[in-house]
Amino acid sequence: MKKVLFLGAAAPQIPPIQYAIDQGYYVITCDYLPSNPGHLLAHESYDVSTTDMEAVLELSRRLDIDGIVAYASDPAAPTAAYVAEKLRLPGNPYASVEVLARKDKFRDFLASHGFNSPRSKSFRRVEDARKWLPQLEFPVFVKAVDSSGNKGMSCLTHANELDAAFDYALSFSRAGKVVVEEKIPGIGYQIDSDAFMVEGELRFWQWADAHFDTACTPPFPIANSLPSTLAPAVGRHAARELERMLKILGFRAGAFNVEFMVGPRNEIWFLEVGPRNGGDCIPDTLKLATGIDLVRYTVEAALGHECSDLVNAPPQGYWTNYVVHSLQSGRLKEIRYSEFIRQRIVREMTWVRPGDPIAVAKGSNNTLGVLILEFRTHDEMLETLADMNSHVCVDVAETPSNMRKAS
Repeated sequence: MKKVLFLGAAAPQIPPIQYAIDQGYYVITCDYLPSNPGHLLAHESYDVSTTDMEAVLELSRRLDIDGIVAYASDPAAPTAAYVAEKLRLPGNPYASVEVLARKDKFRDFLASHGFNSPRSKSFRRVEDARKWLPQLEFPVFVKAVDSSGNKGMSCLTHANELDAAFDYALSFSRAGKVVVEEKIPGIGYQIDSDAFMVEGELRFWQWADAHFDTACTPPFPIANSLPSTLAPAVGRHAARELERMLKILGFRAGAFNVEFMVGPRNEIWFLEVGPRNGGDCIPDTLKLATGIDLVRYTVEAALGHECSDLVNAPPQGYWTNYVVHSLQSGRLKEIRYSEFIRQRIVREMTWVRPGDPIAVAKGSNNTLGVLILEFRTHDEMLETLADMNSHVCVDVAETPSNMRKAS
């Protein structure tokens, strides 16, 4: 029986765990939260941090695993590559995974290989960032070099906002570094979707339009809608540029979560290329829209199994995920749906219950759940996504006055 180690067992990471169990594989999970629900499905589970490379390597060697999966987790992706390389398991080069997982290294790679890249520099000290900031035009983004899902990110409109934004980003960085960069001059929707490589070739890509809740600061990513409004020729160009990038880095197989903007001359500006599946149920949405199960291919590729039957299938119908989030902090009272949106829910996944503490949406760690929705027309989908706070309402119980004073 093949043994698969999954790095992370949170609710969003259950799909590949369940797939592996259904296939008869021996499933092992590890992360630092023993209460995560994926552990309950596994044959074995361990309270080991997915970012502790040496501890995960020791565990993997002792358990004699056949494959390792970091699903929808940027922090765990380098660990999976490191272990696979050390134990000669199927995987991609650790050094290449680290380039994609680190914003500072990724920006340097883009600039040195002829890809479009904003003016960007990383710092350990805010004093150094303050000296460099006048070279940039506002707005300016400040981010941890090694975080994802908007965690620790701020968008500055004035230099006097730098110090607070730098400290905020630094609190999310394990490497203790912060990247400061100009906003990319994109047109149309930002693109955020998954792609998949087999035997060194990009076999699957279907781009999705990214949607944001501008009531949040910074704007919070809430949805990815298919099909994209991107012109087909521009989409093909983006796929070719992505494949060029991955080939330079020596990637051979696996999933990639890709975010990019299109410039005024249809040039491609890659924001991030995560060496893992996307979060927020992007693979699940892609499966419903295209019939292609990237969860299956992710697990099978990690075991070195044949994936040559993967094809690039276009979406059928109008599909989106939607990230349930709150505009207030406090304790959850209830989540309410309009009748209109209730009729379009294909799948509902929530990870909080009434009474649980919740926070205002700033990063992916503030996600309360995900809905997968199917719409009747493209226009209906886009119009609804622009007004989702009227259809999904997160009610927060009022915090008692004595608690407000204490905080």
